[in-house]
Amino acid sequence: MLLHDRHGRSIRYLRLSLTPACQMRCTYCRPDWLHNTDHTGALTPAELESLVRHLVDHHGLRKLRLTGGDPTARPDLLEIITRTASIPELEPLAMTTNGLSLASRAAEYVGAGMRRINISLDALDRECFKAMTGVDGLHRVLNGIDAALDAGFDSIKLNTVVLRGQNEHELPRLVRFAAERDLPIRFIELMPMGPLADQWADRYVPEPEMRRVLQPHVARWEPLEQGASSARCSRVTLHDGLTGIVGFITPMSCNFCAACDRLRITSDGSLYPCLMDQPAGSLMAAIRPRFDGALLDRMLNDALSHKQAEHPVNGFVTMTMIGG
Repeated sequence: MLLHDRHGRSIRYLRLSLTPACQMRCTYCRPDWLHNTDHTGALTPAELESLVRHLVDHHGLRKLRLTGGDPTARPDLLEIITRTASIPELEPLAMTTNGLSLASRAAEYVGAGMRRINISLDALDRECFKAMTGVDGLHRVLNGIDAALDAGFDSIKLNTVVLRGQNEHELPRLVRFAAERDLPIRFIELMPMGPLADQWADRYVPEPEMRRVLQPHVARWEPLEQGASSARCSRVTLHDGLTGIVGFITPMSCNFCAACDRLRITSDGSLYPCLMDQPAGSLMAAIRPRFDGALLDRMLNDALSHKQAEHPVNGFVTMTMIGG
């Protein structure tokens, strides 16, 4: 039986945050006080597999994305990929990463069963990238993108969070970079949560403004069918004839809550029916010391019965704890 919330939305998509740890400290994501973890107490690969298999077998889950923090901070990531990618009813396994380790690991991830990957790329200027991410690692991410292209992923997408006064001028260059590699790029509106929550009104760049920045560089926009994606995408033609796919993820200016089919579970078993809302409790009692599917179902249905029609005005947690 499919899981449904009280508004009749069915849940088919799980975003599983493997760790709050990340090698970057992005200004919009990870606060200074949050330090990396040794993963003590996190769900094990076997527990994660049991959880996902139950949701697939009993509730029709069809889509899984591994998130963080950054999933590559987990030393047992390859085992997690192997276990979850082997579940035949799921769509090809996906992951979101900062890209820092891809140059050396992309082929291993594909070999373990990872088929789709989203890579964060907030700037192509080295100093801008360093200011936004807290690491001087642009060259590593660019090398990682090249390695991902060579590794044979079915899908590679680039993600950019846009901040006023920091990287909005980078958008045209990023579009060209992505188009030259035949990669879709999605520009993401800043959400009022995490380290920049108090500065949100000053740092937020809505989609119409992003389009205005790009307009002098784009000769034609051809909207594409959105499907189940949260991004509204267009095929763009630049003035020199180069084409690419540009998407906008707009949780603030034009939210997509009405079509939300997502559930989020963190590495410590916390359940988030909504990205910006408070957690709906912990699932650990249904997972440890032994897996209890009936208890898990009661917890899930209770949490979904309280899910709101739209996300709150302000978020309650930091993005690195829950994943995007």
